Amino acid sequence: MPDYAAARFHMVEGQIRTNKVTDEALVEALRSTPREAFVPKAFRGIAYVDEGIQIAPGRFLMEPMLQAWLLEAAQVRSTDVVLDIGCGTGYSTALLARLAATVVALESDPALAAQASAVLGELGIDNAAVVQGPLVEGYPRQAPYDLIVIEGAVAEVPQAILDQVAEGGRLVAVVAPDGRIGRVRLFRKLGGVVSSIVIADGGTPMLPGFEPKPAFEF
Repeated sequence: MPDYAAARFHMVEGQIRTNKVTDEALVEALRSTPREAFVPKAFRGIAYVDEGIQIAPGRFLMEPMLQAWLLEAAQVRSTDVVLDIGCGTGYSTALLARLAATVVALESDPALAAQASAVLGELGIDNAAVVQGPLVEGYPRQAPYDLIVIEGAVAEVPQAILDQVAEGGRLVAVVAPDGRIGRVRLFRKLGGVVSSIVIADGGTPMLPGFEPKPAFEF
């Protein structure tokens, strides 16, 4: 039987802390959330390796280091209402639920949404709700959000999603305009205007529906 607790400890000490992740609440969330519960049984032995894990065709659980960078950049507050776009099996949602007040977890795949709901329920996480719908539309029903996190690379952040960020709110995503080179970006809305800065380089598979638009050719 694998010692997941030991693997989780080594992930935090060997991958996370050594790569400038300093938010102690985030580190504790990573230390206490069983990542193995959110991956297919066949892959649980590599749950704490720093690489993405396929959870469905075309869908991946983000590698731990990149996930940590994304959430550190997000500066999650205990009062935040968060939209987690592309929650997959719910691992990112579980982390956010330990840091924020409320999490709305959006998933387009019915099987993944059901799995996320089940695992979050088994872990007793009661401040997160999984909803189903197109990822590129966000979830305007509960908007605006203090924080939006996109769980995969995007060529660009759709305006419909940016419109759901509250005044003074943030959005974090891995933006890869060409579909290859990704960068962790932090967006902020101040005075109704959204601006962004690059936090770090980071590659992860493109989230379906957010691919680069085909270039126009004569």
